[in-house]
Amino acid sequence: MSTTLTEPRTERSARPRILRGLNWLFVRQHRATLLGVLALVVVAAAWILYQHADMTQTLDKVGWPEKEAPQQLLGRQYDYLSTLLNAIPVVLAVFLGAPLIAADQENGTAQLATTQSVTRGRWLATKCAWGLSVALLAGAVLSLCFTLWWKPYHSVFQTTWLEGSIFDNTGPMLPALCVFLTAAGITIGVLVRRLLASMVVTFVFAVFVQVAWGEIREHLAASRMVSYPLDQDIPGRLSESYELDRWIGSADGHLYGWGSCAEATEKAMDACLKEKGIVNNVMEYFGYDQMAAMQWTGAGILLAGTALLTAFTLWRVSRRPL
Repeated sequence: MSTTLTEPRTERSARPRILRGLNWLFVRQHRATLLGVLALVVVAAAWILYQHADMTQTLDKVGWPEKEAPQQLLGRQYDYLSTLLNAIPVVLAVFLGAPLIAADQENGTAQLATTQSVTRGRWLATKCAWGLSVALLAGAVLSLCFTLWWKPYHSVFQTTWLEGSIFDNTGPMLPALCVFLTAAGITIGVLVRRLLASMVVTFVFAVFVQVAWGEIREHLAASRMVSYPLDQDIPGRLSESYELDRWIGSADGHLYGWGSCAEATEKAMDACLKEKGIVNNVMEYFGYDQMAAMQWTGAGILLAGTALLTAFTLWRVSRRPL
């Protein structure tokens, strides 16, 4: 008598997925872009942290703050980093925002996805939420790293805090710029409907926004005025301020242009000052303590723009076929 032993057959259980549905579809479809953004953020953050350590060592060697910092060396380190960070929002807009919907429209996968069990609005909302979240996270990580690198040593650099290379890359400004330009790229992709054309238009738009933002920056807060005697140096408390304009003024508050009494001889200049009653230097400026409020105001404007662009994109897609 023979017996045959058979082991019970067990079905291999599928591994549970962390992401399901449209979330899984987004990550699967855009995994190359997501990995590229992740690599960019990791490399940029590592570079910032390395430069921070290198600058700290350099300043310790020269005995800063008791001794003057080597401006040429520090300026070169800063220029490289600021150029990289200024390019991050444009890169995200062109390579993440513009292709997000335009690639699906051009390849026909948008129609395929929206004829399945999900609505067109839900499909688009999921893609926009993922795209904007990735841009926000990338900008926030790099802004945090750069802020920690710059803020303790801000007095070392000759670049003032209101210039774009500092103001737009620290605090909430870099995440807000990344999100706004990515949203603009998504909207442009929906309107243009062609991948390459959307990327080109988005690049031009992103560069225009960064140039135009430089004109808006000085209107984010009310400027201050200060007067001090004509024969004295600028007060030490204004050493970190951003100067907008400068005049010379009389005791009754009347202002004259800086070169109003730029006479050929000292005697003639003194006579001009006495005749006009000029006794003060007058400076219009932004204080360093205004920086945070100005950044949050600017970030609020950009985030409001992001909300408008996203709402328009959702409305557009709900009204017209993909």
